[in-house]
Amino acid sequence: MISRRTLLASLAVSAALPSLQGAGAKALLTEDGIYRQDWFLDSLLELEDDLTAASGNRKRLAVLFELRGCPYCKDMHLVNFAQPEIEHYVRERFDVLQLNIIGSREVTDFDGEKLSEKQLAQKYGVRYTPTFLFFPERADGLRAKKPADREVTRWQGYLKPAQFLGMFRFVAERGYEKTTLPEYLKANS
Repeated sequence: MISRRTLLASLAVSAALPSLQGAGAKALLTEDGIYRQDWFLDSLLELEDDLTAASGNRKRLAVLFELRGCPYCKDMHLVNFAQPEIEHYVRERFDVLQLNIIGSREVTDFDGEKLSEKQLAQKYGVRYTPTFLFFPERADGLRAKKPADREVTRWQGYLKPAQFLGMFRFVAERGYEKTTLPEYLKANS
């Protein structure tokens, strides 16, 4: 049975959602039940081409794995990306390719292998959502590397807004050349 307190709390949260999204947020709920920012990369799902295009636009490629019903994915869109500072920073410096961890769309990996989104997630050892995989600025040599060695860093799970922005700064500033992402976030929190 739902108590009055529970009902009032849920109504308060529902009423707050539009304000959580803020004026700059453009999160859309897709047909497959995953939120998407309207500025995320529209792609032919060929990773080498996406990385080359991002580099040509002076951006970095971030591959984001999500799952329908993931509460942390939803918060990432409706809370983190809703903050204009975060949206602007990420949008200006990254091409974000969104994939479904259990999806069936065909993706061409850096080594030319064609896989479903689900198989690609398995190949890269992605088990949680949201997970961001960040790649180097150039595709040179990635074809010959093992999947885990292609990434400059990754993050699995939800980060609160300040640390979320820190994650993107870490990659944009090449912090991975000096330290690990957890150490960077700890030092810059």
